[in-house]
Parts: sequence; C-alpha cells; structure tokens
Amino acid sequence: MVNMQEIVEFVAKCGHYFLATVDGDAPRLRPLGTLAVINGKLSFQTANTKAVSRQLEVNPNVAICAYDGETWVRVTGQVFAQHSVEANQLMLDIYPSLKSMYSADDGKTEVYAFTSGTAVFSTFGGGDRTVEF
Repeated sequence: MVNMQEIVEFVAKCGHYFLATVDGDAPRLRPLGTLAVINGKLSFQTANTKAVSRQLEVNPNVAICAYDGETWVRVTGQVFAQHSVEANQLMLDIYPSLKSMYSADDGKTEVYAFTSGTAVFSTFGGGDRTVEF
C-alpha cells in the first residue's frame, strides 16, 4: 500500500494525469484527475457511459503518465471494474467535487482498479526508480 500511496501523492501534486487506453489498434489518451487507493488497489473513476469504459472492457491494459515539471511517473498495468457501490462512494468521498455529476448508486459511475502494476519515476537527468505494486 505504501508504494501505491506514493503514486497517489505524486499525481495529486501534479494536479492531473493522462490515462492511455487501447481502442482497436489505436491508442487513446485523456486527462483524468481521480487516483486513490480503494479496497487496497490503485484506482481511478470514470463514467461507464464514456468511450474509455468501453475500451477498458475490451482491453484492460492501461498506462498513466503524470509530470510535475521535473519528474514524471509512468504507471502500467491491467485494470478491472470494481462494480461496487462502496468503492464508488469511497472515491466520491475522496473527490467530493464529483458529487455534482455522480452518485455512488447512479448506475454510471465506475471505479477501475489495477490488478497489479509498475510505476517508473524518471527525470531528464536519469536515475529511474521502479515501484511494483
């Protein structure tokens, strides 16, 4: 959990991150802002009505990248939809601004969690550091 929390804190410092998914044979990239440890898993939230959710159901491989102006982190792994009102509520509690768009039991909010993954912290000066979770 400590390794995952380090990733969450770094991304929070950055303000947002970019999530890459696969759509057929093409990459898709979009900014997101939710990242938390939910039920012991590194997790993010989106709406299951969005293309990103459909892409994740077909191909659960993702990459996340965030940059603070000096260091960046790249996180790769596979994710699954938690399909849990409890997980949805925990994410909404962590990010209360989402409550104007979603509710835990609205049938559209979805929390995705990494099954496992690798985070690589890097700088232009080198010295990459890898964190497994």
